[in-house]
Amino acid sequence: MNLLLIDEGLSLYDKVKDSSFVDMCEVYFSESTNSILKYIKDHHIDVVMTDMDKYRDKAFSLIKELHKFDSLIDIILTGNAKSTENVMDIIKRGASDYIEKPIKQDVIEKTLGSINEKRNLRKETYLLEKRLEGKYSFKGIVGKSPYMFEIFSLVEKISKFFSSILITGETGTGKELIAQAIHELSTRSDKQLVICDCVSIPENLFESELFGYKKGAFTGAVANKQGLFEAAHKSIIFLDEIGEIPLTVQAKLLRVLESHQFRPLGSNETKEVDVKVIAATNRDLSECIKNNTFREDLFHRLNKVEVHLPPLRERREDIPLLVRHFLENLSIKVDKKIKGISMKVQKLFSKYNWPGNIRELKNVLERAALVTKKEFIDINDLPEYLRDTSILKQKNPLIDKENFSSLEDLEKDYITYLINQTDYNIKKTADILNISRTTLYSKLKKYNIPH
Repeated sequence: MNLLLIDEGLSLYDKVKDSSFVDMCEVYFSESTNSILKYIKDHHIDVVMTDMDKYRDKAFSLIKELHKFDSLIDIILTGNAKSTENVMDIIKRGASDYIEKPIKQDVIEKTLGSINEKRNLRKETYLLEKRLEGKYSFKGIVGKSPYMFEIFSLVEKISKFFSSILITGETGTGKELIAQAIHELSTRSDKQLVICDCVSIPENLFESELFGYKKGAFTGAVANKQGLFEAAHKSIIFLDEIGEIPLTVQAKLLRVLESHQFRPLGSNETKEVDVKVIAATNRDLSECIKNNTFREDLFHRLNKVEVHLPPLRERREDIPLLVRHFLENLSIKVDKKIKGISMKVQKLFSKYNWPGNIRELKNVLERAALVTKKEFIDINDLPEYLRDTSILKQKNPLIDKENFSSLEDLEKDYITYLINQTDYNIKKTADILNISRTTLYSKLKKYNIPH
């Protein structure tokens, strides 16, 4: 434990240096509060002790300043308190303890010993939480909610013997992480997982991306190209957002899944592949089938086993674990010592509905880690849309009996809000709304929303 004494004279230092406790800690001394934060940071100070009588005008502001810098730092004040109420006020304002004058040797030893004990207990609690976090981590996926335990168990059971798996859930819930966990636990983990991001492939290039093409198949095909299915031979292919695949390509995909054969574009040669398939979607494929945008036979072929990931708002008990997990990685990435988030941020995180789910939480923390100047992320470090905590206090228009809103008004307001918060990013907004970009464009036009 590193102890800093702030005193104009040496009286406080003489009392501490003669105590038996001095052998258990490093003692530093300063005659003023000037540049104290830099000194504390440079010497990793855990406890500050100062004379309140000598620094009466600065004592409470010093407590506030120190706790703003590091909320876990302990502050001991000494002085002549006039009453019990005064002592309680000092403690309420953030002091860890108060030693009344004249200072006695045994009181100093008892006070420092008690604080050291509390700090050690805090450290043990942190280490215990770390061990528990290991218990609540599965292949890099963090969670302790009943939902997640069921998913971890299901993934372990199906990984070795599946032929096709469908992972469902809203955007940002961690579908790719589940696919990677299944691959890692499978008998094909020695081969690379081949990932196909269906959202990013233009409609006219789907077939060539999946199955490849032969030189001369079309203008610009100057060489043979291997498709993703051929690249995944003896391995696993992950078809992310499979609901984006055009109907014409769905038919050919179904044939590959059933016969394990395909023809590259422009080729007469049939190739055989041994591929297992993991597909993921943020859409309701049953609705897509009703709307004739997804083949029912392909759905049943893919959906041998479904793994459904709940949204973050339905597993709020996982938020503290996820925050700790992300901040540990971010501390290394941004080269800052970030210990956690403030109580206000914890409260806000627990109330917010996280439409972008885990991905949004990670992005918020990454942004906060970059801008914060403290060891604990505070409200002011968050994006503007989260800093506006009035969002959480607004009346719900659905239950405000004096001002009912139509569904169209609610939809228009929410889309306007999201398009602004995503900096007019159409893809991101569509992902959060769980609709296609085409549908979003139609709604923007319908409601005359600038984009």
